[in-house]
Amino acid sequence: MRSFRLLSLGLLAAAGMTGCSPKEGATPGAGPDSAEARPHIALIMKSLANEFFKTMEQGAREFQAAEGDRFDLMANGIPNEEDVSGQISLVEQMVAQGVDAIVIAPADSKALAGVLDRAMKEGIVVVNIDNKLDPAVLSERNLRIPFVGPDNRAGARLAADYVGTKLQPGDAVAIIEGIPSAFNGQQRKLGLDEGLKAAGLTIVTSQSANWEMAKASEIAAGILNEHPEIRAILCANDSMALGAHAAVRDAGKSGKVLVTGYDNIGAVAALVESGEILCTVDQQGEKLAVYGIEYALDILENKSAPEDRQTPVGLVAKGIPGAAASQ
Repeated sequence: MRSFRLLSLGLLAAAGMTGCSPKEGATPGAGPDSAEARPHIALIMKSLANEFFKTMEQGAREFQAAEGDRFDLMANGIPNEEDVSGQISLVEQMVAQGVDAIVIAPADSKALAGVLDRAMKEGIVVVNIDNKLDPAVLSERNLRIPFVGPDNRAGARLAADYVGTKLQPGDAVAIIEGIPSAFNGQQRKLGLDEGLKAAGLTIVTSQSANWEMAKASEIAAGILNEHPEIRAILCANDSMALGAHAAVRDAGKSGKVLVTGYDNIGAVAALVESGEILCTVDQQGEKLAVYGIEYALDILENKSAPEDRQTPVGLVAKGIPGAAASQ
């Protein structure tokens, strides 16, 4: 395995990313059970303010603990969903430290391609989870980065179809989208559009809250004011669903305006159970990073060819067992 310098992110930043090269510091004659022999895997997530990514990190750490000496894990993320430059910097730091693999949930489907290209040229295995990198950008760079994750379009369609069973054709609904440049945000919007139109519902507006709860609350409040006839607000993630739920509650329209989410974080799961949020979509956040790490290990250990792997996604609604849309 590649040699590895065990520096914290803080120390690396303080040192201005200087010091010995990633190849220095190797232990001569290290045995197969030594830290030098174990692969070092970096998990790079999006906003750690989002419960979904905290759950993802916890799942990854529990997996690493259960696997014992199979690999070492470094996990980090960015302060908010829009800090693309911060995530690029994290990748650069991991390249400088000489990790063997990077498992990444990119904040932007296009902007991370360049730094990941550089990582691969250094011999680092890269596995993409959660938000798929833009296929056209990968093609332009002749990059083969496997995506391990759910069919976001199918998952969002589950939520929209379920809303369709609760409303009448012609009823007014709204969508709160994620970051427009994120592939998973684009796919979820497509799934919501398809399901709502198939049910004959009228989409009066679709606006982006950039995955953020406060922004979604502000947008939802505006929608409720401008469209008093609105019957449902469908959100592309659970953080935004929490914001929309707060706006509906503050407007005195709880039970009159349905709210849906996507991710099945604990706070939303509780509101689904209480009936305050209609449904969410479970993409097994606690396992998503694990799927990516397992694939990275497979590539490192068996020289497997990088291919996309689809993971389960299912609807979560009160009284309805989650049914996988895709495996």
